[in-house]
Amino acid sequence: MQQVGAIIQQGPQPWAIIQQENGVGSIALSGVWAAPEGVPYKTAQVLARVVSEEDAREVVAWQPAVMLAEQAWEITLDSIAQGGLYRVETSLQLDDNPALEWATRGDMIHHIGVGDLWVIAGQSNAAGYGKGPFQDAPQLGIHLLRNNGQWDLASHPFNESTASIHFENREGANPGHSPFLAFGKLLQKELRIPIGLIQTALGGSPLKAWNPEEDGVLYRNMMNIIQSAGGKIRGILWYQGCSDCSPADSVTYLERFGRTVEHWRRELNDAGLPVLTVQLNRCTDAATEEGNRSWGRVREAQRQAALNIPHVYVIPALDCPLSDGIHNSPAGNMIIGERMGKLAAAEVYKGAALHAKAPCLVRAAFIEKHDKPRIRLQFANVAGYLHAIGPVSNVFAAEDVNGEINISSWQITARDEITLHLDRPAEGETVVHAAYEMNPSSFLPLDSGTYMPILAFYGQKVSE
Repeated sequence: MQQVGAIIQQGPQPWAIIQQENGVGSIALSGVWAAPEGVPYKTAQVLARVVSEEDAREVVAWQPAVMLAEQAWEITLDSIAQGGLYRVETSLQLDDNPALEWATRGDMIHHIGVGDLWVIAGQSNAAGYGKGPFQDAPQLGIHLLRNNGQWDLASHPFNESTASIHFENREGANPGHSPFLAFGKLLQKELRIPIGLIQTALGGSPLKAWNPEEDGVLYRNMMNIIQSAGGKIRGILWYQGCSDCSPADSVTYLERFGRTVEHWRRELNDAGLPVLTVQLNRCTDAATEEGNRSWGRVREAQRQAALNIPHVYVIPALDCPLSDGIHNSPAGNMIIGERMGKLAAAEVYKGAALHAKAPCLVRAAFIEKHDKPRIRLQFANVAGYLHAIGPVSNVFAAEDVNGEINISSWQITARDEITLHLDRPAEGETVVHAAYEMNPSSFLPLDSGTYMPILAFYGQKVSE
């Protein structure tokens, strides 16, 4: 039997999140129409509206579509207030009948939200490889553009490849739990708008895959997927770096990441596009000296990116538990997702006065270089006071022109200050590190206000 009424051929998918701009979104629809067989009429008009799924309240009243040749029609519904979930309805009005409740039927699109889209990019901890049971249920208003090209209610695992149309970021094994449902839940609670998540990550992917100046294969895939979702996003959630922890790649990571972000922003025509990043968690594989230093350089590059590239932000992960030697567990992912959500709420949306940044070294200076040599470390972004849960842990390291200087002890000497006691006088240029190794101390100094650890740092010069 032939379909009758208003038939939608182009429009958003069910469960789609529409990127809002200035608090409103728009929906374009087009299709064809057909009057019921045997029903006489002289004129026909397709109408469309938007209603709330919660209570059927009319959000956008019935609007007439533009009627085209060959029984085609099109319409753009503008000024849809951010929120939802909404239902898009159509109908076919014959002979200007004012009783629209009895107009000829039309197609509908369910579970539409107008909110913000966040792209997930990076490697396996962005794809999500947390294993084991953990309570993190789906929630209406947090939706996911899956790898089959279809919008859906967001649920784990995000980067699974059922009927995938994006082979560029297809995982070799089934992924698991990721941080980003928790991220969406926190933002939805803070902002009271739907959150759409677009998964483009791939386990093991190096930075060059995201940089069009180098390989760029995942850069192109990400941009194609963004275009399929309307071409506008609110920000990027980036967790990557393990694959660049080699001597050559780690040295150039900061410069290459900066250029990668420039390309993202240029392509998306958004010079201030927010990029939320995660400083690498630990790797429990057998460590080498060069491996330790490479991991330290990448972590330092991630810290420096947030200090020097506008609208790039970073959270720590070194206190988060693992599922295996390198992948964050579901419990660790919940911590990371919450931290990223708070960071977005505070820095991107300028919302409630959340303390969302981790303690970050701003100055290392000698108190005394020769007699009872000591170095004072000063930190920014301390919401409460620094708190040592492992006061004898080997968190810090120092080096001068003669090599490593043993740190006999360290103490927190002010709310935002740590003092290192050296075993011998320092000579020449001296640098300090903290938690830079592949698998550093598990007991880092914490901020009592947020219980986030200090950000790891590497190769920071000590001033006289």
